[in-house]
Amino acid sequence: MSDMSTLIYALTSLAGIAFTSVIGLVAFGKWIELKRAEIDALRMATGHMDEGTPHAANRIELADLKERLRKLEAIAAGVDL
Repeated sequence: MSDMSTLIYALTSLAGIAFTSVIGLVAFGKWIELKRAEIDALRMATGHMDEGTPHAANRIELADLKERLRKLEAIAAGVDL
């Protein structure tokens, strides 16, 4: 009788762990969907719908970095600006 009750306890525990794991995975999937929706809403609110064209501030920053790089290369080459 003791062996049978131990088996029942083990199977019940295993079923509980499996149930909890499935619930956790479903909740995690829903959380990921929520975060994706938040990111999409943020993109729509800020106007970053088209990923192919960079934002104006990014283009200005990139041009500034290129200019700094050009000046550093000139200094390294010994050219007087």
